Amino acid sequence: MADDRWADGDAYEAYIGRWSRAIADRFVDWLSIGPGARWVDVGCGSGALTATILARADPAVVRGVDSSSAFVEAARGRIADPRASFAIGDATSLPLDAASSDAVVSGLVLNFIPDLAAALGEMRRVAGPGATVAAYVWDYAGMELIRAFWDAAVARDPGARPLDEAVRFPICAPGPLAGAFEGAGLSTVETSAITVPTTFIDFDDYWTPFLRATGPAPAYVASLDDDARSALRDRLRSSLPIAPDGGIRLVARAWAVRGRNDR
Repeated sequence: MADDRWADGDAYEAYIGRWSRAIADRFVDWLSIGPGARWVDVGCGSGALTATILARADPAVVRGVDSSSAFVEAARGRIADPRASFAIGDATSLPLDAASSDAVVSGLVLNFIPDLAAALGEMRRVAGPGATVAAYVWDYAGMELIRAFWDAAVARDPGARPLDEAVRFPICAPGPLAGAFEGAGLSTVETSAITVPTTFIDFDDYWTPFLRATGPAPAYVASLDDDARSALRDRLRSSLPIAPDGGIRLVARAWAVRGRNDR
């Protein structure tokens, strides 16, 4: 059974947060929402997307919602801007008024929500007439740091294949994303690929975040005994493109989707 534990904001930052910030920059620019807008960040995590909205979109307010109290506390600790506020809440029952927002967004979360249709319905409910509803998710075939991990894990243990996010999350592709947004009643639905470099100073910089049990791949590592963990580490080390200076230069790709709330 997959273990999608998301309980440690600092561990998330080292594993995915530092790369999601670069994706968030491009995502917010792609949306081109004008200044003074009211934003909602659904599944705000440790605040990567909220911080980007504050820095790049000149919003009136950004309201972040996440089901993890640890992540909400991490976001509050990292972001002191008075325009931002954070609350604990479920994506399928947002603690926000109807039609109270100009942009409702979500970063790297939609594929982890069991009832995606309900979540998109809630995002549309809190979006005002003409508002933008948008999201991005990792392309698990083009997110090389995670792709390399699962390729090595499955090569060592074929039983790990059902845990691979590329297998688990068919929604993480342009067609399914667009279909979900259109099915939620949004119009003018568009998708776009966002690609950023992910550079590690050495193998330890790559491997250590997998030891902190936050996220599906790190949770899998935590389930292994010492010998299996060492075998996976060695297989990964031999498979990665390690440069003469010890650095590892990979790329990460996400799929972004946006639609308009016309009701």
